[in-house]
Amino acid sequence: MTPEQYVQDKAAASGSSFYYAFLFLPRPRRAAITAFYAFCREVDDVVDEVHDPGVAGAKLDWWSAEIAKTFAGQPSHPVTQALAPHIGPFSLEEAPLQAIIDGCRMDLTQTRYLDFPGLERYCHLVAGVVGEVAARIFGQTQEATTHYAHRLGLAFQLTNIIRDVGEDAMRGRIYLPISELQEFDVKAHEITQRQHSDRFAALMRFQAERAHRLYDEALALLPAADARSQKPGLMMASIYRTLLREIEADGFQVLHQRTSLTPLRKFWLAWKVQALGRL
Repeated sequence: MTPEQYVQDKAAASGSSFYYAFLFLPRPRRAAITAFYAFCREVDDVVDEVHDPGVAGAKLDWWSAEIAKTFAGQPSHPVTQALAPHIGPFSLEEAPLQAIIDGCRMDLTQTRYLDFPGLERYCHLVAGVVGEVAARIFGQTQEATTHYAHRLGLAFQLTNIIRDVGEDAMRGRIYLPISELQEFDVKAHEITQRQHSDRFAALMRFQAERAHRLYDEALALLPAADARSQKPGLMMASIYRTLLREIEADGFQVLHQRTSLTPLRKFWLAWKVQALGRL
């Protein structure tokens, strides 16, 4: 299997909304973003699938060294071998990829966040930085587009947190800030024991409203000059925001189930943005 086939399979197998947005890109950009996304999946899977924190930490250390070697011209993993040819053409830098690894490493040592600023720092590393690199690959020309990408990445991550509350609790993680649980009188044990209540629904409505504000802020920050190049991000925003609305319409039943959109619906939402040029 070639490195290119490896990353293609990795991206497709994830079923992620990101994959459907990549389909409309020109071949060189599609190859670059697919390799980058496969890297993100690899390091994220370390945290989610390796149950021994020591082993997971060692694996992340290996990825950190592998990224350093890749930017020194010596990639050894299929993902970095697929990514390496795109470093020059898309002006990719090592620091953002190392930051993403650092964000994943936070999951090994921190399972709760005192307040939203603390959670925002984590989201910046695992999502905002991802958006920054993706925007560059998509064809960013304006400096302000970086701010848009960071804001949109935060909105995506908060949507993920809302969707995955139940699954994350099973892994011993509650990303909802402690201060906000206290504000809505929701106890941690109610989440870990999957006890849905009106108080929990109110807490999640508060989370969803913040995510919606972030989507609006991100879209307002996107410079008109980059609106065409950043269509993949707008496709993902359409898919993620539709998912968020589905969760809201279902009364935030996220403790017992994982709401998702069908592949056909994701493709349709992406195609509409491609065809109409807007959400």
